[in-house]
Amino acid sequence: MYRRIHDCYNRPISSAPGAWIDVMNRTDIDGTAMSQNLEVIGGTRRCLNLGSYNYLGFAAADEYCTPRVLDTLNEWGVSTCSSRTEGGTTSIHVELEQLVADFLGKEDAITFGMGFATNAASIPALAGPGTLVLSDSLNHTSIVAGVKASGATVKVFRHNDMAHLEKLLRFHIAEGQPRTHRPWKKVIIVVEGIYSMEGETTLLPELVALKKKYKAYLYLDEAHSIGCMGAHGRGLCEHAGVNPADVDVLMGTFTKSFGSAGGYIAGSKQLIAYLRRHCPAHLYATSMAPGVAQQIISAIQLLQGQDGTNRGAAKIKQLHDNANYFRRRLLDMGLHVLGDWDSPVMPIMVYHLCYISGISRRCLQRHIAMVVVGFPATALLQSRCRVCISASHTKEDLDYALEVIYDICSKMGLQYNMRQLPWPWSWLRMLLWPPSSSPPSLYSKSSKGKSSNWLQLLLGGSGLTNGSKVAAGKAQPLVTAAA
Repeated sequence: MYRRIHDCYNRPISSAPGAWIDVMNRTDIDGTAMSQNLEVIGGTRRCLNLGSYNYLGFAAADEYCTPRVLDTLNEWGVSTCSSRTEGGTTSIHVELEQLVADFLGKEDAITFGMGFATNAASIPALAGPGTLVLSDSLNHTSIVAGVKASGATVKVFRHNDMAHLEKLLRFHIAEGQPRTHRPWKKVIIVVEGIYSMEGETTLLPELVALKKKYKAYLYLDEAHSIGCMGAHGRGLCEHAGVNPADVDVLMGTFTKSFGSAGGYIAGSKQLIAYLRRHCPAHLYATSMAPGVAQQIISAIQLLQGQDGTNRGAAKIKQLHDNANYFRRRLLDMGLHVLGDWDSPVMPIMVYHLCYISGISRRCLQRHIAMVVVGFPATALLQSRCRVCISASHTKEDLDYALEVIYDICSKMGLQYNMRQLPWPWSWLRMLLWPPSSSPPSLYSKSSKGKSSNWLQLLLGGSGLTNGSKVAAGKAQPLVTAAA
């Protein structure tokens, strides 16, 4: 199956991943032999970028960040060529870690050169035999890899199902360790802030309540929520109104909102000191490049207003406005869209695997670069298109994308939430609102609070609301002081 549609993946680009990108032209295999290899044939296609995690627009050149990165490259070079414990720690790394800790409201932080390795190498340092890990069923593969490597006992709870999580906590804490039934050394709940394939936020207040009730530790992966959630971009804690002190381990990456690379763990001084002595990604891996670290520092300073302007706050507000506008318009079109408000990730469900290649190819023909996802990244009948919104998108960009998406999805019959009407009403509706233009919104209200688009309601507009939840024995310590 993959060979039939492999032109829809791994598309090379030849520009910075800003609001618009240059996609390199490759061999067209649509309708040809599936064994044909793809080759770059020259030329590019200018496309609206709906696939990159460039949430705040820092991936392209920025008037505040870019000059500071270039100055750092001139002074410190491209790489430290050493691990943090040898010659790879510079004053820039020290400044970055203190800035991250202050930004998140934690005592200390440690940074790594790779986001995936942040989970894969840190979790085994915190968990081991005798540890019970409760993991969300949709957690990222880096979390899965880290838990497997730790040797801990793992129990998976249904996605965002707090009742199921509490049931597992109660049963397994009472049962104890396998065979011996001794008390668990630690109990750790591992979740994500925003789930990258669902666009949904975790139920953080409920998780904190369960964590306190059962004396467990909470590990929160904010790879997709840091920088883009909350009024000041401080992540899900700010968005949900939760005290960061109630989350034991705050993990995140710099590869999304900050336009850089690497990841971090933030927590207590004792936790970070333990990781500096035991985490292999800190002890043996080459440290983060100075220019990469400077990009993160500059982006955080911009979000905090240290540049003397309100550009950082404006970026966050623009991202939320763009995301909510795009989500509302998709829902009005009758598409099945997952995720929560303010989330920049919005999957459009197509379900059938056979649809994703047609959508991807037609979007590319009309200068839209959008990610399509199928099995095995999702369940076999849970295929989807994933849109990632950026603060750098203009309203004109979004309206153009919406027009293309509506045209393609209406012709392919993907408006699963649109009312089905018998003839001649369906014909009349198509006459009034052809596929080339999306229907007016159902949600504009008159002064009396009633829908002003009564004709659209009569002719089968989308009645969908998002339906997602808006977010708003004595255990050992997470780390031991003697270690």
